[in-house]
Amino acid sequence: MSTHLSPAAARRVLLLLSATRWLPVGFVIGVFTLFALERGLTVQQTLTYGAAQGIMVLLLELPTSGFADAFGRKAVLVAAGVVNIVASVLYLTATTFWQFALAAGFLGIYRALDSGPLEAWFVDTVHLTEPGADVDQALAAQGTVVGVAIAGGSLASGGLILWHPFEDDSAIALPIVVSIVFAVAHLVLTLTMVHEPRQPSQATRARQALDSAKDTPQVIGDGLTLLRHNRVLAGLVGVELFWVIGMVVFESMLPIRLAEMLGSTTDAGALLGPVAAGGWAVFALGSVVAGRAMRRWGVVRAAIAARVLNGLGAAVMGLMLGPVGLVGAYLVTYMLHGVGGAPHSALLHREASARNRATVLSINSMVMQAGGSVAAPALGALAATTSVQAAMVVAGLVSVLGAFLYLPALRGEKSRALGAEDPEVAPSQG
Repeated sequence: MSTHLSPAAARRVLLLLSATRWLPVGFVIGVFTLFALERGLTVQQTLTYGAAQGIMVLLLELPTSGFADAFGRKAVLVAAGVVNIVASVLYLTATTFWQFALAAGFLGIYRALDSGPLEAWFVDTVHLTEPGADVDQALAAQGTVVGVAIAGGSLASGGLILWHPFEDDSAIALPIVVSIVFAVAHLVLTLTMVHEPRQPSQATRARQALDSAKDTPQVIGDGLTLLRHNRVLAGLVGVELFWVIGMVVFESMLPIRLAEMLGSTTDAGALLGPVAAGGWAVFALGSVVAGRAMRRWGVVRAAIAARVLNGLGAAVMGLMLGPVGLVGAYLVTYMLHGVGGAPHSALLHREASARNRATVLSINSMVMQAGGSVAAPALGALAATTSVQAAMVVAGLVSVLGAFLYLPALRGEKSRALGAEDPEVAPSQG
């Protein structure tokens, strides 16, 4: 008897597992940072230990990209779920810098494994019964579910910290415990709800995985060659190095600054829950604004404006002297973060082709991870020698400089526009 799910059933599984995968994330957004401070880490150590996550993703993203194809989507999803639980438990029990770094490293392994197999399983399952069927609406619905799940988890996290039912224990630890419970539930649902056709033998799958890992140096080499011969693409990927500097401000330094202002990691954690939920709401609004901005000003100009304003927003966050002003600046900055995502992605796809699209997207992601692994510790060192405020302002202003790397794309967009207007030039562009 066939275990293939119908497209409608596969869609339900996709949305449910997307919700249970991202709900635990909502519980711990910003909480890991506050928990490290509460456990005695300095600001510099707190901003540095997370580099282990970026390093692991950087090292493993391409080598693990073929694992789901070789071992099956379900096997990789289950392995990712187990690693996620281990990472969360390590965070909960960490008391030193190196223990937090170990937890962050496991979280990086999890994210490398978890990148893509659920969506790939869904598309494959749908195409078993409806070959070539369009799945864009289901994937769009997935994005909505993810946003709602994270926002819901963030609100619940703030409520749990405010409630603090176990006064002898850390209030910030409770959301981490709850996130582990939901992570276990997600693993159980994955085991019971994801069904695949019979897989090849273990030996065959191991050989396929090894071949995929062996291809990694070639993929990286091809990507570097692509960047060397495409100035527009090199500029777009370079933008990520500056973008991630601003991200450190509104994702990692926000909880630290809130704790400074409120004088308590617990109070900061209670406030951070609804603030993070609001951030995801305005991020979605920013995506809507991006669509209108691209239609009105063009894709590149919209990207430049978002990069400049987002960086300035991060700098303004550092200038705020009270929690109300800081939260307000954060919400505006995070909305602008959402504005920048769509045009940047559109420009990457414009420079990529079917032959190298996956490589282009992976390189863009890897550069962001590498940049974050350097930027966060550097800003931590700056905060230690000056202040958290000064580090936030400097990071925001440096982030603005990434807008200049969009200029090759702007010149290319102008050339395409001129070519489209000139019937003798246009054919040579295609």
